[in-house]
Amino acid sequence: MSKVAITLRRSVIKRPKNQKLTVKALGLGKIDSTVEKELTPQIAGMIRTVNHLVEVKEL
Repeated sequence: MSKVAITLRRSVIKRPKNQKLTVKALGLGKIDSTVEKELTPQIAGMIRTVNHLVEVKEL
């Protein structure tokens, strides 16, 4: 599997609860925080849920 770097670019304030929980489950906290994850189908689905809040780069 390939790795991706996920960076939180927008705030989760005034977002639905499922989007807030998805961002937290990805390991993101504050804006501009970045995590590296293996691109599994589960992670891809989480990214799709909050794609308007995050920036994704393949490594």
